[in-house]
Amino acid sequence: MSMEDKNKKRLRRKKSTRARVFGTKVRPRLSVYRSSKHIYAQIIDDTKGKTAVSASDLKMASKKHKTADSKIDLAYQVGELLAKRAIKAKIKRVVFDRGSNKYHGRVKKLAEGAREGGLVF
Repeated sequence: MSMEDKNKKRLRRKKSTRARVFGTKVRPRLSVYRSSKHIYAQIIDDTKGKTAVSASDLKMASKKHKTADSKIDLAYQVGELLAKRAIKAKIKRVVFDRGSNKYHGRVKKLAEGAREGGLVF
């Protein structure tokens, strides 16, 4: 399978997911992007097209969060950090957008960390 075919399939999955998920001011969208090395999450108000809160493991891997043994543990910590920032910005309820990823592994752990941090979805 060529790289072009993989990208087409990934974009088709993402489009299918995004057709069902829309963030509002009351319930913004928690969007997750997972690369092979890092994980990124942001809370977006789709009516305005603005990102309210974001978090990633880029700075966490190099700083005090070095306690993570694996990328899964780091994803959990990113979820907790995102939830903490969201609650500070007075956001408690979100709609979860997994993008083109399965709800499994790092994406699932990020969601669990966000729930543990206080977000409701």
